Amino acid sequence: MSGLVNALVIVAVIAFVVVRQCSAQQISGDRRWWVLPGVLLVMALREPGLVDPRHEALSVVILGAELAVGLVTGAGWAWTARLWRAEDGTLWSRGTRATAYVWTGGLILRAALYGLAVALGIHQGGPALMMALAVTLLVRSGVLARRAAEISQSHRGSAEGVPLRTSGKDRV
Repeated sequence: MSGLVNALVIVAVIAFVVVRQCSAQQISGDRRWWVLPGVLLVMALREPGLVDPRHEALSVVILGAELAVGLVTGAGWAWTARLWRAEDGTLWSRGTRATAYVWTGGLILRAALYGLAVALGIHQGGPALMMALAVTLLVRSGVLARRAAEISQSHRGSAEGVPLRTSGKDRV
């Protein structure tokens, strides 16, 4: 795939995710939460340029740091999301102000890693960014699915329409 197509895929996925995060989304019992991150991961692994051949060791270290940032960002994103059960029993999720802080922190860390790579002369292409985005989405979706599964049916009668695991600081 060309660099332009990679860039368009990355921008489209980020736009899709941000729009969905900013609005309330019903959490379904669908077990295909891993499909989009899986597709991104496969695309990243199929592309050449994941690791800079001129600086393999440093490139792998930077990629590892990028994946660690993705892991922490995805987990933070999922744990700061507001979950609630509607009156009809459906489970909903929405990002909070804390979620926006997590996203901003993740972007700043990624920009710093990219700047470090440039300063060291390491080329990081679209596949590295795609892989980090896949890890972020995979961890976020997995943690959110786990949080949703942990909500017992006993909450149904007593907490309908009431946010679960939230504090007063996380209102959007």
